[in-house]
Amino acid sequence: MAGPALAAETGTARWYGARHHGHPTASGERFDRHAMTAAHRSLPMGSRVRVTNLANNQSVVVRVNDRCRCPNTLIDLSEGAARSIGIPTHGGGGTGRVRLERL
Repeated sequence: MAGPALAAETGTARWYGARHHGHPTASGERFDRHAMTAAHRSLPMGSRVRVTNLANNQSVVVRVNDRCRCPNTLIDLSEGAARSIGIPTHGGGGTGRVRLERL
């Protein structure tokens, strides 16, 4: 059964990648830095979320498979997901302002 609907939220996204690649996520699966996945504080595991980079309006759909541990970010994106919407993964701060919409 699907969880409660998520109204569109805006906030900061950051990415995570090589350091976590192959390690278990909170859902029990192995983290793949190239997959279209994300970590969120409270959305149910398996939730699908559209993440839109507010700087360029590029979007990606990700599946939540991990828990976000940073209180200052709305969502942590896999390296592949972050790259696909233009969030810098090397230099440039590695964060971006995003809008989340639960699908």
